[in-house]
Amino acid sequence: MVQTTRRTFTSWLAAMAAGALPASGRAQATRSAPAIPKLRIVIPANEGGGWDQTGRALGAAMTAAGAVGQVEYENIGGKGGTIGLARYVEKYDADPDTVLISGMVMVGAVALQRPAVDMSRIAPLARLTSDYEMVVVKADSPIVTARDLIAKLRSDAAGTAIAGGSAGGVDHMFAGMLARAAGNAAGLVYQPFAGGAQVVSAVESGKALAGVSGYSEFSEHIASGNLRAIGVSSKNPFLGVPSVRQQGVDADLANWRGVFTGKAVPAQRQAVLLDAARRAVATEVWQKTVKRSNWDNYWMEGKDFQSFLELNQAMAGALTYILKLKA
Repeated sequence: MVQTTRRTFTSWLAAMAAGALPASGRAQATRSAPAIPKLRIVIPANEGGGWDQTGRALGAAMTAAGAVGQVEYENIGGKGGTIGLARYVEKYDADPDTVLISGMVMVGAVALQRPAVDMSRIAPLARLTSDYEMVVVKADSPIVTARDLIAKLRSDAAGTAIAGGSAGGVDHMFAGMLARAAGNAAGLVYQPFAGGAQVVSAVESGKALAGVSGYSEFSEHIASGNLRAIGVSSKNPFLGVPSVRQQGVDADLANWRGVFTGKAVPAQRQAVLLDAARRAVATEVWQKTVKRSNWDNYWMEGKDFQSFLELNQAMAGALTYILKLKA
């Protein structure tokens, strides 16, 4: 668990309590007090991955915006976020000062695993970002293009393991799309991992022929020359990498991440949490992180976000069936 540094307004408040500030200073200090003195952000994944990066970026931006005074982060990894989801509902369902990071990965994991606690138990606040799936291979791999990978999946599915995030998540879905394009969805050998670092290790060690995840989790290894990007899940080229669709593979998919709260948190408090997120994404701190991570801003809130979420859940259920994904 990591804590951010308390913003400087706290020293002003202490001085005000001691009577060290004039009336005008006391008024200014009072006005600058954040609506949320302390916030806990639960991240249902291990440190270092896309959810973790998003949660910590959101917390930093909330404090930069002055909406939150102090942030704590709690990582609870495993099974596409469903372990963290269950723990969040159990411990923080009515906690007005705790939010949960979630997204398409959890939607897919719930569709595949059908856990006792699903996403109907949390309340959506806002969709934050989207991120394309990158397909990578080891730098010296004979697989050079997405077409090469499809050909390998067609001829030797058992020897073409693909590593990615948790079972049922967006990485798994995209791997399933590639296997279906090869005409062998049922033969997909998918290696699920809880974090991006493990996906990288599987590809670099040769345990997996290819890896699928967000660009931000592969970027350092692509830049260092250890991994080679062979395709991306967008409809158009991304950072100089051709889309798999451009290479004749009929597959495209975007990941998304968002922030949720407990179903038992009062509507008035949910509005305060939503406002903190809204202020955060307007900060320079947030925009720089989005640019550096090569995410897309993907803001949505209210009824629009609720409808979007319901559509995603229906789509995930259909894809799980069509692609023959296995837990």
